[in-house]
Amino acid sequence: MAAKTHEVPDLAGKVIVITGGNAGLGAETVRKLAAKNPAQIFLCARTMSKAEALITEIKQQHSSVNITPININQASLKSVRAGAETILAQTSRIDLLYLNAGVAFVTPALTEDGYEEEFGVNHVSHALLTQLLLPTLLKTASAPQADVRIVALSSDAAKGFMRPSKIELSKVKTKMEDAGGPARYGQSKLANLLFAKKLAQLYPTITSVSIHPGMVSTEIFGKMGAGGLLKVLFKPIVYFASYNVEDGAKTQIWAGTGNGVATGKYYVPFGKESTFKAAEDEKVMNELWEWTTEELKTKGGSDWPKA
Repeated sequence: MAAKTHEVPDLAGKVIVITGGNAGLGAETVRKLAAKNPAQIFLCARTMSKAEALITEIKQQHSSVNITPININQASLKSVRAGAETILAQTSRIDLLYLNAGVAFVTPALTEDGYEEEFGVNHVSHALLTQLLLPTLLKTASAPQADVRIVALSSDAAKGFMRPSKIELSKVKTKMEDAGGPARYGQSKLANLLFAKKLAQLYPTITSVSIHPGMVSTEIFGKMGAGGLLKVLFKPIVYFASYNVEDGAKTQIWAGTGNGVATGKYYVPFGKESTFKAAEDEKVMNELWEWTTEELKTKGGSDWPKA
């Protein structure tokens, strides 16, 4: 498949932003892209010491690479706004935005802004960051021979752990304890997929896609807080049946830098187009977009720019 054998091209002049870039799939993506001469990588992370450690590691092999750590806690929209302001103060272009950060199967909780934690971290925070960076992405896309992309990490959990086409917007400002860890995670991943699809519809000069990296043994599952039988059963499955991080990152690296990537699509390992019923539900997609738009208006958003 395309992503499995993909060689990252030269990225001279490219500016890249990636959330959750300090560990797991994000860190592996940064490693691979840093080796190809980008103009700048903004590595967004909650824990700056981990981001700085990764940058030090990468610079041992690629001493001239320009990687800037950006402190963003995805559970705080105030932090997202501050991070976006820091990025925009340092660049006039963005060629590639990875919406990579996320949490999975955490103990029921609310974010700082009162959203169910997985929905708030995985969807709402990325929607705000995208909205704030979108004018610069569009400006970059208007240049001759531009190739601007947004890659959102989704998951097949969006179809495997949920009732069809279900995002319970009336409940996402609660802990949703009755829904269970898989359903909370699944709806956040469906939101990631539908968000990317709507971006593709509204902003055709940008290639916006979502991807499923496969089941990957990363730090996100090591921090599972759901407890009980789920934790007992699921962790061994992840350990024995998952890809390693290097393989897990291949689809998102290809989606960001490869040929043949079609806007609005959902890709699974390794670069294979996929779909399922909930992914094609325009009604749910539009309801999510409208809800997100209204929420961001009250959280320091800038409204969606015109295409």
